Amino acid sequence: MYSFKNDYSEGAYPKILNALIESNMTQEEGYGYDRHTQNAVSKIKNLIHNKNVDVHLISGGTQTNLTAIGAFLKPHEACISTNTGHIAVNETGAIEYTGHKVITVDSDDGKIYPDKIENILDSHSNEHVVKPKLVYISNPTELGTIYTKEELKNLNEFCKSNNLILYADGARLGSAICAKGADLTLSDMCNFTDAFFIGGTKNGALLGEALVIKNENLKEDFRYHIKQKGALLAKGRLLGIQFEQLFTDNLYFELANHANEMAYLLNAGLKESNCKFLIDSPTNQIFPILENKIIERLEQKFNFYTWKKIDNNHSAIRLVTSWATKKEAVLEFINEFKK
Repeated sequence: MYSFKNDYSEGAYPKILNALIESNMTQEEGYGYDRHTQNAVSKIKNLIHNKNVDVHLISGGTQTNLTAIGAFLKPHEACISTNTGHIAVNETGAIEYTGHKVITVDSDDGKIYPDKIENILDSHSNEHVVKPKLVYISNPTELGTIYTKEELKNLNEFCKSNNLILYADGARLGSAICAKGADLTLSDMCNFTDAFFIGGTKNGALLGEALVIKNENLKEDFRYHIKQKGALLAKGRLLGIQFEQLFTDNLYFELANHANEMAYLLNAGLKESNCKFLIDSPTNQIFPILENKIIERLEQKFNFYTWKKIDNNHSAIRLVTSWATKKEAVLEFINEFKK
């Protein structure tokens, strides 16, 4: 049973495991003050061409989101997300648990646009309702779509003019940046958001996300928030070593490119047999629409999620490729579908 359920089924890229083993008996400072974390932070700052940002390594995406959003907002403030946003549907109410309402807007492509935000602002204009303060996006979205530079720039300008914080979830950011037709860089992500994170868990690391905070007003006492949320690891070196390796010799982008290439191969193979798709995704998540009886047959050999019911006879499934996806497994899936 080969799994296309997610991009974290495997452990970690061997070079990362080797680096962890090789450094295992070397004593280091704790809580992110080790040499590896400091080197990883320096590499990230160099990549985004901004020495003034703060970079914090946190173990997972949900923990990063709840720590960041909880720290950035006052008690009466809320965040805006699409109805498919990870914080709205896949984090067990983590943001609401911090005391902040998540206001959702409908989106067919997983992206949020200024007009949708403006509608929320118009309907939340006094002290009797929560005050929208933070706009949450993810790149790529939960539907595998990506933001263009122009779209992100427009969002940033709209948020600035309305005194809103723009925060980007980058759990699969490598896939978004390396996608065909993408025109955003890590530098752009920094320039056009107040804060964003670079995902490692879904791109070759054992675990870990790198949160980048650009907005000076959001930096104060952030390590206190990390500690209070249980996210400040004593053995911070475990995260530092991984990001140090990911951002050496372009490894992070090589792994993301592989995941995308396997998705392109899978996509092309299915299209050859006239398969339709729920949405056009240029990243490592694809959503083919299949007959339910074909889905049942494929489930005998492969693991994947059934994403959405289309009608009584058809459903959209989600197939996710990763840095470790084997070409042979992709070709086998295509062949089984053709049968």
